[in-house]
Amino acid sequence: MQVRVLGCSGAIAKGCRTTSFLVDSDLLVDAGTGVGDLTLDEMAAIDDVVLTHSHLDHIAALPLMLDAVGSRRTRPLRVHALRATIEALRAHVFNNVIWPDFESIPSLEAPFVTFHDIAVGQVLALGSREPKRIEVLPAVHTVPACGFAIRRADGGPHWVFSGDTERNAPFWERVNALDVAMLVIETAFSSREQVLAERSLHLSPAVLADELAQIDPGKRYPIYITHTKPAETEEIMSQIEVLAARQVAGLAERDIRWLEADGVLTF
Repeated sequence: MQVRVLGCSGAIAKGCRTTSFLVDSDLLVDAGTGVGDLTLDEMAAIDDVVLTHSHLDHIAALPLMLDAVGSRRTRPLRVHALRATIEALRAHVFNNVIWPDFESIPSLEAPFVTFHDIAVGQVLALGSREPKRIEVLPAVHTVPACGFAIRRADGGPHWVFSGDTERNAPFWERVNALDVAMLVIETAFSSREQVLAERSLHLSPAVLADELAQIDPGKRYPIYITHTKPAETEEIMSQIEVLAARQVAGLAERDIRWLEADGVLTF
């Protein structure tokens, strides 16, 4: 399976695009501004989108992508999300005020998009061309949110994405039961902004260490840091490196890496 990193920043700036991952060629995980780097053919090849939550940095490109390639598709784009996320999209984006209601365009019988409810703990089977198994994982955020564990339908290890989250013991309980190839986890703020991180239910380096300490001792896999605020990225990574050098539990002897846009993760 191949995961293409379209965007992995917590905000925009030159060279910084917000969260979005293309899994193989047909599944989009979140729809941040990184989607804009895809060609029209690449966007049209996407059959399913799974969303972690409704915040703008994770859904900004969805309405624009539908506008770009909806008429080129032979069937609706399927968007899978928590019920609260779908309700937010209908009320605040596809409402014929901010953007057209593509659930009824060009017709109710043949719309550009259909929405499908998911729930934490559910396992989805998606992908007619490149079948995948997607498990919905718990997240703790300011709006209803989730993460995902994705693997090939015929087996193999999982690519795990935390989504936006703060402390989340149930997440680790489930992840420790999975065969994990790699973990992508957010750390949005530096230690200097730890109070803001806690208020907005994001991770900071010290809390990240506490969370990673919940990984079973025998589990070893690369851990990629994502969703850093562009103005704090270097500071966040430096603080993580310092904590790891001090042998802080959770970071000591872990394979910690910085996730970069335009990268490709293969396993």
